[in-house]
Amino acid sequence: MSFRPRRTALYMPGSNARALEKAKTLPVDVLLLDLEDSVAPDQKDMAREQVVEAVKEGGFGHREVVIRMNGLDTPWGEKDLAGVIEARPDAVLVPKVDCAEDVYAIGRKLNDAHASQDLKIWAMMETPGAMVRALEISSSKLEYHGSRLSCFIMGTNDLSKETRAALIPGRAPMMPWLMQCLAAARAYEIDIIDGVYNQFTDAEGFIAECEQGAEMGMDGKTIIHPKQIADCNRIFSPSEEEIARSREIIDAFDAPENQSKNVMTINGKMVERLHAEMARRVVEIADAITKQDEQ
Repeated sequence: MSFRPRRTALYMPGSNARALEKAKTLPVDVLLLDLEDSVAPDQKDMAREQVVEAVKEGGFGHREVVIRMNGLDTPWGEKDLAGVIEARPDAVLVPKVDCAEDVYAIGRKLNDAHASQDLKIWAMMETPGAMVRALEISSSKLEYHGSRLSCFIMGTNDLSKETRAALIPGRAPMMPWLMQCLAAARAYEIDIIDGVYNQFTDAEGFIAECEQGAEMGMDGKTIIHPKQIADCNRIFSPSEEEIARSREIIDAFDAPENQSKNVMTINGKMVERLHAEMARRVVEIADAITKQDEQ
């Protein structure tokens, strides 16, 4: 399918073998198998071995499998990337991407190792440098060593730490950066996934932040607990009303008598042909989710 749902991206600590096994049963779109923040230094090597073996073993079904490595400037980064190349997940998530060269550095190593082009690069956008160079980072997709770049993940916790901007309800201090990264991602047809909501027992707050992310145009949200899956999947999926409305718009513009029209009135509302293009995407998303759920 041309569209791959990325509504829910669940972080799973690579050091937790039980969590890695449970991940195969959870109704999420993306599994972020973590070797970085959630793994203590004395467990890094063990976590890498576990994750590499788990990914090689497979059994994750439709779920997109992404390994978050440690940075190349750490004692574990080079071995992590070698493990990623061996395991062959769907993507490697690179932490603390600060500029385009950080993408190129990973791309060069993947290309030098003759890794499959199906192995994509995802970038953690979580530093002040990334915020002021978001367009530069996204445009790296145009270069050979950056062509694997396919997704941004917002790291709002690290961004809060580095900028001292408060993480408060409504995320007003974060909104300029979130929207800047979203615009940069869309400029180069890169997906973007919203940051985590830390209070996983606060369902009301989580739902509000998911709805905000969906309204902004995010493709999905990173989550830290299975309790958050159902609401996240629901909010980042088109509603039945949206799907029905979209099909109505598509049918109207596809009708032979309307082929030359760029603007029409449908149920008392002016609709342009660009809305038909938007409607096709809604239907494509809905069909992809249905197909995935049936697997």
